[in-house]
Amino acid sequence: MGFARKDVEATKRCEKKFVRYQEGAEKYSLGLTKFQALAKEAKATYKIDKVVLVNCEIFEKYLETFREY
Repeated sequence: MGFARKDVEATKRCEKKFVRYQEGAEKYSLGLTKFQALAKEAKATYKIDKVVLVNCEIFEKYLETFREY
């Protein structure tokens, strides 16, 4: 059973652009330390006072560079 295109588009709109380290590690199925290191390498982190947010769009573009063909 498939999903209607409009359901997929609606889900995509609800997706967060910024996540905290813990949430991002869970989202990408990575360990917390590894996610932090990759996010910093991707230069996708934004530090606001004591809170660090990761831009998922930038992180995903960086993650695609590791793709094996």
